[in-house]
Amino acid sequence: MSSNLIRTIFLAFIIFLIISGIFTLFTNPKKGPETITLSDLVGQVNQENIKKITINGDELKIDFKNDRAQAKAIKESGISLAELLEKYGADPNKIQTINFDIEEPKQWGVWLSYIVPLALPFILIGLILWGLTRFNKKGPMEAFSFGQSKIKMQDPKDTKNRTTFDDVAGLREAKEELKEVVDFLKKPEKFNALGALIPRGILLTGPAGVGKTLLAKAIAGEAGVPFFYISGSEFVEMFVGVGASRVRHAFQTARKNAPSILFIDELDAIGRHRGAGLGGGHDEREQTLNQILVEMDGFEPKSAVIVLAATNRPDVLDPALLRPGRFDRQAVLDKPDIEDREAILKIHIRKKPMSRNVDVTDIAHRTVGFSGADLANLINEAAILAVKHNRKTIGQKELRESIEKVMLGPERKSHILSKPEKEITAYHEAAHALVASNLPESDPVQKISIVSRGMAAGYTLKMPDSDKYLHTKTEFLSDLATLLAGRQAEEMIFNTLTTGGTNDIKEATGLARRLVTRYGMSDRLGPLTYGDHEELVFLGKDLHEERNYSDQTAKLIDEEVKRFISDAAATAKKILQDKRQKLNQIANLLIKKETIEKEEFQKIIAE
Repeated sequence: MSSNLIRTIFLAFIIFLIISGIFTLFTNPKKGPETITLSDLVGQVNQENIKKITINGDELKIDFKNDRAQAKAIKESGISLAELLEKYGADPNKIQTINFDIEEPKQWGVWLSYIVPLALPFILIGLILWGLTRFNKKGPMEAFSFGQSKIKMQDPKDTKNRTTFDDVAGLREAKEELKEVVDFLKKPEKFNALGALIPRGILLTGPAGVGKTLLAKAIAGEAGVPFFYISGSEFVEMFVGVGASRVRHAFQTARKNAPSILFIDELDAIGRHRGAGLGGGHDEREQTLNQILVEMDGFEPKSAVIVLAATNRPDVLDPALLRPGRFDRQAVLDKPDIEDREAILKIHIRKKPMSRNVDVTDIAHRTVGFSGADLANLINEAAILAVKHNRKTIGQKELRESIEKVMLGPERKSHILSKPEKEITAYHEAAHALVASNLPESDPVQKISIVSRGMAAGYTLKMPDSDKYLHTKTEFLSDLATLLAGRQAEEMIFNTLTTGGTNDIKEATGLARRLVTRYGMSDRLGPLTYGDHEELVFLGKDLHEERNYSDQTAKLIDEEVKRFISDAAATAKKILQDKRQKLNQIANLLIKKETIEKEEFQKIIAE
């Protein structure tokens, strides 16, 4: 039984109880004054026991001189009370000693006393039928609205939740590209006068969290037009034809409110290559995609409706979506550089109490590779840490700690290492840091810690001083040696191997294989790519690799991968042997303090 039916039955039951109470009140009134006959009344008059008689129509209320309770009597209609009393033998002289009071009869009370008992059963039955009808109608009504989209609108008059370009830091090129869209929505006649057609669809692409949805809201906010938004997955249902119907409804809604913006988030949910999934041309998802193609191509040339869509998988979209006349313009959004990160951080801390010692530039340097969403999460985590520490403001310490929390997970203080494990972990992390500091083009060490975070017993945090867009072979080889340094230190110091380097080996092996098969950095195999990575759309990403090389080449690839790993391990071992004293110094300090910051580490290396 559904919750709606239970709620309806419960409501009907409550109404039934209320009406039954009222009905009982009218049909069984509470006990009132004693009713006496006219003969008794005359007897009391002759005995001079009556003090006052109140006349209300044909009803008499009798007040006695003694302590007797009030009584009532009913007289005959059409005759006065005095005549009636004399008729029944009352002494006229004694009648004159009685006070008479006349009240106007309340006609509505009489009518109510007759009507309510008759009407209440019908009212009760009507309310029950109304509740049941309302419940039964909900199913058919939902069936009629099943093909309507669940599109939502952001009102341009809602200035409180309005987003503009000032709320979007960075993304300078993307904002510049989209300003003409804002101009078109504000003054379409300027473009129509020259026969210029604004792009019908604009595709926002980029990694997750870079601000695609935020930028779409900012366009609507700048233009001051209605902003309709819906997720791609909300179009698709298990019933064939529902998705296409919802697409038609969404586009009709946007046209009725033109000029407007229709934003489809996660377009890849319905925009993947046709013919690649299960179900062929009758697949519901493909019919939904076909309807989107028809709607976009069917726009009137001067229609002031802009379709925005966002995806982080433009490579899987159907080519028909990207042709001119549909999503013929793409705005690529990258992860923010150091200047953009600093600007984003300043936006997020505007309404938060910050300490005077907060250095936003330092935080921007430490967050290379963070997206806008990551930075927002970082500030929120810092605020939570400040509350946890009973601070009134957010300081630099909370911001730095939140960086590690976002990257590696929360501290696992309950994960206490034994003394031998603590020593092995200290040498393992010290080796990573020491080798990284002695290799060219390696990222500087920001922090070393043997405090457990996430699944790691310890960690060495390396971050570049500036953003990188190109990576060299020397940099990759330095990374390989750094990854294998922990394992080499365990073998050299303790003459044993542990599982602490399992993830390091996995990362090193994957990097070495990419050097050979994707980056073309092997001298023996040359600048060639081996293996075509083909995506099976309905199964996921990178689950199929077509082997386009011979068994002999496969053997050479394995040999080259092994050579890269062996050379990197030898490089790390030589540095650790040459810097054995530094290794002991860093490891002992880690055992004592558990954490070494960048400044202290650089001082040890420089000594």
